[in-house]
Amino acid sequence: MKNKNEKLSPKHVFLHLFSISMLYLATINVLTLIFQFINQAVRDSLTSAEYFAVYNSHNLVRFGLASIIIVFPLFIWSSWYLNKIYLRIPKARQMKTRKWLIYLTLFILALVVVGDLIRTIWMFLGGEISLRFILKALAVLIVSGGIFGYYLWDVRREKTSKKSKYFAWGAGAIVLILIVFGFILTGSPKEERLARFDYQKVGDLQEIQYQIINYWQSKEKLPEKLEDLKDSISGFMIPLDPQSKQPYEYAASGENKFELCAEFNLAINDSGPKMPYIDNFTAYMNLSNWNHQAGRACFIREIDPELYPPFDKTK
Repeated sequence: MKNKNEKLSPKHVFLHLFSISMLYLATINVLTLIFQFINQAVRDSLTSAEYFAVYNSHNLVRFGLASIIIVFPLFIWSSWYLNKIYLRIPKARQMKTRKWLIYLTLFILALVVVGDLIRTIWMFLGGEISLRFILKALAVLIVSGGIFGYYLWDVRREKTSKKSKYFAWGAGAIVLILIVFGFILTGSPKEERLARFDYQKVGDLQEIQYQIINYWQSKEKLPEKLEDLKDSISGFMIPLDPQSKQPYEYAASGENKFELCAEFNLAINDSGPKMPYIDNFTAYMNLSNWNHQAGRACFIREIDPELYPPFDKTK
C-alpha cells in the first residue's frame, strides 16, 4: 500500500548514490575477471612482460572475486530496495539526483565504449596479438552495452516493470558463472595455502643452493652437511621445511656435485607453472629450473668451476 504522506529525504539520495557506486564497482570487477580469463586463454609470448601479466592474473582474479562477492549483492539489494520505494513513492523515480546519476552513468559508459574501440584498433596497428584485444573489446561492448541499454530504458519509463527482475536474474547468472570460473582458475583456498608452502620451500632451497656455491668458492669443497653453512657473522641459519619443521635433505656426491630434496604438495613442469602462487615474472624465472612433481623431489646440481670459479685468496 502506498504511503502518500511519506516524503523524499536525504536517505533516498544516499540510496541512489550507493546503488550507482555499487554498479560501477561491480562492472569494473566483472570486466577484471573477464580480462584475466582472456589473458589465460589467449597468451602472447612476444615480450617477457607478457609473463608478468599472465602470472599476476591470479592475484587480480582473487581480488576481483573478493570484490564482486561483496559488491554485487549490495548492488542487487539496493536496487531491490529502491524499487520498493518507487512503489510507495512514485515521484521518487523522478528525482533529479536519480536522473543525473543515470545520465552520468550513460555518459561514462559511452566514453568507455569509444575509448575501448580506439585502444583495440591502436593495439592491432601496433602489432600486438589481435584476438586477445578483440575479445576484450567485445567484453567491454557487451557489458557496457547491456548496462547502457537497461538504464536508458529505465530512465525513460514511468512505472515499475518486471523487466527489472529479468535484468537482475540475468546479471546474477553471469556473475555466478564468473565466480565459478574464477575459483576454477585460482583453486580453492586450501590449494592456495599448499601452493604457498611449496613456494616457500623452493625459496629456501634456492637460498641453500646459493650458500653451498658460495661455500665451495670459498673453500673449494662442498659442505659435508647443511650445518656447515651456518655463519654467525652473516647471520645465515639453515631454513626448515615450513610444513614439517624438519631440515631439508642434502647430500654431496662428488667434489662439486650435490643434491637437495624436499616434499612438495603440487607439481610444476615444463608446460608452465600450474601453481597459483606463481604471481609474477620474477618468481616464474626463479622457478624455471625447479620443476617437480607432487611428493618427494630431488634437485641434482653440479657446480661449473668456469661459471663459479674459486675466490682468489691472494687478494
